[in-house]
Amino acid sequence: MQPLRAPRADARARHGAAPVRRDPAPSRLRYRFHRLWLTPLYRSLMRVGVPTFLILTAMGWYFSNPTNRYAIAEKTAEFRRSIETRPEFMVKLMVIEGASPVVDKAIRELLPVDFPVSSFDLDLAGMQAVVAALDVVEAVDIHIRPGGVMQINISEREPALVWRAPGKLELIDASGHRVASVTERRARPDLPLVAGQGADAEAAEALALIRAAGPLGARLRGLVRVGERRWDMVLADGQMILLPEVSPVAALDQVLALDQAQDLLARNVTHIDMRTPQRPTLRLAEPAVEELRRIRSLSLE
Repeated sequence: MQPLRAPRADARARHGAAPVRRDPAPSRLRYRFHRLWLTPLYRSLMRVGVPTFLILTAMGWYFSNPTNRYAIAEKTAEFRRSIETRPEFMVKLMVIEGASPVVDKAIRELLPVDFPVSSFDLDLAGMQAVVAALDVVEAVDIHIRPGGVMQINISEREPALVWRAPGKLELIDASGHRVASVTERRARPDLPLVAGQGADAEAAEALALIRAAGPLGARLRGLVRVGERRWDMVLADGQMILLPEVSPVAALDQVLALDQAQDLLARNVTHIDMRTPQRPTLRLAEPAVEELRRIRSLSLE
């Protein structure tokens, strides 16, 4: 049996009606999603934020396992070690230039490096600080030379004076910096002697006085710092020149001029007091004083 009513589509087809056309307008949900996608913040969040969050979450989950962390650390250390131990980075020899044999030996004892060693394992700045701490070293430069050689360039301090400090003898350079210790004065007879507290701080002035006293030659025995303010110059036979606190070199030149003119230092004088340069004072030796008294007594009779 046939149905009494035909389907609507068939009825429309029989009557020649046009089919229903699809509405091109987006749905409300699609429209809202499209408008949201046009928002810069939402678009950045979806393109960057969400992938980043997923990646960080995965990495956090992976690294939360101690076994994974240990494996990565081992691989990293192995890779780094393979680079550091390449032949071009290995140091095989240490060379020290500019150092005396004693200083050379001291430096090698201070830096007990077990060669060969990777240059990445050498703390050059720390080693340089250790060597620079030696009193005798004025300047030091440590660098790695091509060919796997660690070169140490040393500039030593030159001793200029022997300083008789309280209870010890020290060699000091022209700036007053300590160079080394000596056990007795005869160890360095070629260097002038200074004594007294604070003599090292005025080493430059002491050297200027010694240069000015050149005409005295071997008669000069040394300089004594008095009260950390001024110098006394000690000569042979116990003679002393008491120099002022200010302009001691000029006062010494004045004494040398008097000696050249009147043969002052050859007389029976123990002290030449120049602490007041405008009024030099002489102290006679005891025999000269007795002779002077005798002459005065004869003149009074």
